[in-house]
Amino acid sequence: MSAASLHLSRCPGPKSALPVLITPSASGQTLSEAMAEIRPRIDEGLCVAGGVLLRGFSVPTIESFQTFAAAFGHPLLKYEFASTPRSAVSASGVYTSTEYPAHQHIPLHNEQAYTREWPMKIWFHCVTASPVGGETPIADSRAIYKRMPADILARFEPGLRYVRNYGEFDVPWQKVFNTGNRSEVEDFCRRACIQWQWKDDGELRTSQLCQAVETHPVTGERVWFNQAHLFHVSNLQAEVRESLEDILGVGNVPRNVFLADGRVIPDEEFARVRAVLDAETVIFQWQAGDVLMLDNMLVAHARTPFKGPRQVVVAMAEPHGNLGRF
Repeated sequence: MSAASLHLSRCPGPKSALPVLITPSASGQTLSEAMAEIRPRIDEGLCVAGGVLLRGFSVPTIESFQTFAAAFGHPLLKYEFASTPRSAVSASGVYTSTEYPAHQHIPLHNEQAYTREWPMKIWFHCVTASPVGGETPIADSRAIYKRMPADILARFEPGLRYVRNYGEFDVPWQKVFNTGNRSEVEDFCRRACIQWQWKDDGELRTSQLCQAVETHPVTGERVWFNQAHLFHVSNLQAEVRESLEDILGVGNVPRNVFLADGRVIPDEEFARVRAVLDAETVIFQWQAGDVLMLDNMLVAHARTPFKGPRQVVVAMAEPHGNLGRF
C-alpha cells in the first residue's frame, strides 16, 4: 500500500510523505510480532518524516497498544501539568485523547510545548473511528518554522510567557497538578521554573517563560514549538472572550500568553501564525486499529470535530526539556 492510498488532504507536493505508512507483511500480524521487522522503518520514518502510521496490524486490546509503545525502551509518562482534561485508561500511562466536546476543533500543537519539559514520542491508537470527522491532523514543525514570517520569529524567539488562572472557567489546579496539596504544587513549580501566586479566593495563578522555537536534539533542526495560539485570548470565540474579560477582568482570564518581556501580542499576529499552520496541515481518515506514532518535536497534531462514537487513546514517553536555559 502506498502513502497515496491514505487519501491525504491539503498536502500538495512533498508533504504527502507525512505520515509514512507501514503495513503488515502477513494477515493478522500483531504489532508485537512485527516489531523486529518494522522497527528500522519506524525509526527512519520518525527521523525523516516525523511520523508513521501503522495500519492493518492486529491491536486486540488497549493493553497490547501499551505494550507496543513501552517496547521502545522508555517508561510511559504520566500526564502532568495538564492544559486539557484527560482520563487515565490504564495504570500504565495510557490516556484518553483530549476530552473536549465533539463539536469543538482542537488546533495544531506539539504535546506540552507550553512547558519546558515535554515527551519526545507520542502514540495515538484509534480504537473506534468516528463515522464523521474526528481526524487527527498533523503538520511538520520544521516546515512551519521555515514558513513562519521572519518578523514573528524575531519577536517570538526570546521566549513566550504563559499565564494561567485556574478555577471554574478552566481546568482546576487540583486536576492540573494531580494533588490538592498546595505544598506539592509549589514544589512542582520550583522544579519546573514556574512562578505561582495563591489568590485571595484560594485559586492559583501561574506564569512560566517557555520556548517559542526549539532545536531538535537528534536532527539539529529548528522547529516551531509552542502553544501560543492556543493560550492567547484570540483563540476564544468572540462572545466567550468578551464575557470572560467582562466577568473576570483581562488579567484573570483562564489563560493567555505574552512576549518574553511581558508585552501583549496583538490578535493579528496570531491570524498570521494560524495561516501558516493551516497551510502545513495534513489530514487522513482514521481506521479502527490504526496506531500513529509521532516525534513530538518534529510533528504537531490536532483534532477535528466529529459525530458519533470515537475513541482514540494516547501514550507518551522519553522526556526532554530546557530547564537550564532561561
